Amino acid sequence: MRLHSCPFLRTKSPTMLTTRTPAPTRCTLEPEVEYYAEDGQVWTMSVVRKVQRQMLTEPTRCLEYLSVLGQPEFNRAATALILGRESIAIVENRADSIQVPGADAALFMAAQFLKQWFTITHPRPTTVYISEPCWESHTFAFHGAGFTDIRHYQYWDSERARLAIPQWLQDMENAPEHSIIVLHIAAHWPSATDPTPAEWKEIAEVMKRKNLFPFFFVTSLGLASGDLHKDAFPVRHFVTERFELFCAQSFSKNFGLYNQRVGSLTFVSRDNQSLVRIRSQLAAAAMSTWGNPPNMGAHIVVTILNNPAFFTEWQHSIRNMARRLMLTREKLSEELRTLGTPRPLNYISRQIGLYVFADFTDSEIEYLKKRRHIHLTSIGQINMSLINNQNLPYVARCINEAVQAAGEHPASAQATQPSLLAALPVSQILSLQ
Repeated sequence: MRLHSCPFLRTKSPTMLTTRTPAPTRCTLEPEVEYYAEDGQVWTMSVVRKVQRQMLTEPTRCLEYLSVLGQPEFNRAATALILGRESIAIVENRADSIQVPGADAALFMAAQFLKQWFTITHPRPTTVYISEPCWESHTFAFHGAGFTDIRHYQYWDSERARLAIPQWLQDMENAPEHSIIVLHIAAHWPSATDPTPAEWKEIAEVMKRKNLFPFFFVTSLGLASGDLHKDAFPVRHFVTERFELFCAQSFSKNFGLYNQRVGSLTFVSRDNQSLVRIRSQLAAAAMSTWGNPPNMGAHIVVTILNNPAFFTEWQHSIRNMARRLMLTREKLSEELRTLGTPRPLNYISRQIGLYVFADFTDSEIEYLKKRRHIHLTSIGQINMSLINNQNLPYVARCINEAVQAAGEHPASAQATQPSLLAALPVSQILSLQ
């Protein structure tokens, strides 16, 4: 299955099971970025509401521009959240963050900086490795920054429905020295599967020996396992191993601040002198790109992270969200097993985060859309929060029927083919945005 071919441009569609739609029942499970509550509505955390009300009553609150690097308190809190307050990099004053409007902005900013940095420090063109499959925005960002040697490392084994760790490690062994490796953690997209701590240690060992530069991408810290420390382990382990690194972080999903564009770019350098130089260059780039970042969402995040009571409540919300997603996966997997689904799909119960990747064939996806009005993406990815107690039996029954129908007509059960966008050069895809 060509997972990298998932469509970049996608129109929004209904996001819940609706009884107003005439028969047959319609259910949309396309992976919109939001987390939905059991009632099918986008959920806003109670602690976020509390901070919003508190902001309205602050008599000294002003609306002046932020610094080009964002709120200093937010930057410190974002650094501590991903690295840990006792991180050796923080203690040695060689780690910092800048506030950016979302994780994609951090990706864009870092790609621009790394292109200039490696052009000066290494005479040969720098290679960038992105997981296969991956977010298409990763390729766009590095291509737009001027990188010409962009390759993929094998991440997912479709035949065995698991991580391709041996192939991944071999790709790292074959990578040129000083290559940039993009690592999506806390629920890799779209596979919804992350390496174990032991596997991360293997990856770090190879990357350290090969002098490879880690670039972490984190979109939903805490939602993968419900444990912030567990989700942040890869970054913290690499810091312990004395790597220099970048980490793009989004606060949209784990705070429910989807339209506030809250993100950070964390950087860990070899020493404080390098940190100061990096911060200065990023400040210049931010000034020429967006001037200064938005304030309200970052204010909500830093208020929650720096207030012990709010922070405890937020952690409780994160755990509950992750627990519900895990339980829904288990229920769906058990329902499919009870129905006797011909093709085993029990691996979905081992996946993590907001999404699930069921590795459906073209014919199964077509059956679900046309015959049962279950709307998915072209690679069969599902937003698990859109499955609730009301529609889960229906979804499981329809999936079982689709798999059975594909088994009766195996000639049509072929792997997903590349989309039109995947066949276009990157320059032409960018022109469509």
